[in-house]
Amino acid sequence: MTPREQHPTPSKDEIALLDPFDRLGLDRIVLVNTAKQAHEACAELLDHAVWGFDTESKPTFFKDQLSDGPHIVQLATLQRAWVFQLHDPACRDQVAALLANGAHTKAGFGLGDDTKRIVSKLAVEPAAVLELNTVFRERGYRKDMGVKGAVAVLFNRRFLKSKKAATSNWANPHLSEAQLIYAANDAWAACVVHQKLYLNLHGSCLDLA
Repeated sequence: MTPREQHPTPSKDEIALLDPFDRLGLDRIVLVNTAKQAHEACAELLDHAVWGFDTESKPTFFKDQLSDGPHIVQLATLQRAWVFQLHDPACRDQVAALLANGAHTKAGFGLGDDTKRIVSKLAVEPAAVLELNTVFRERGYRKDMGVKGAVAVLFNRRFLKSKKAATSNWANPHLSEAQLIYAANDAWAACVVHQKLYLNLHGSCLDLA
């Protein structure tokens, strides 16, 4: 059996030299924090076979401090991203139903902790989850790729992530524009990466509708 060809994961310095990757603007990001908004978001998402998927939790700062996250869940198609806040029980229930739906692939990076927290907070096991780091390892990349590495490899671009936004208070009822852009684009980029991987493998785009 021929050994699988090994590929290096791009370094931070290599990625820093690349041109920025285009991101979703606020005009394509929907903040969801009521039952009505969640119902509308679900109707749109269910028209698509694959969703980019991520979560955000308020950071913990002390040893043995337990997180009560996730505080938001992000789901995205190629056209749009939805940032679900989980304060409203009815909104939370609809997000849980989406995540438990096994007919729709949820693609993302580093989803182990996200999944554990969802099980704890929403009492559902996310179904049809696709860990994109695993896909890259199967293609010969030894280290976890993450969204930055994946965008660099597939698009020769630098995915922008704000450290300030990453460590911000995701439990805040009023999310800033920077938080919305950060969260939405993590999920959206995962969807874009999934589509590109499918294109490279099959020679045609996956019909995500």
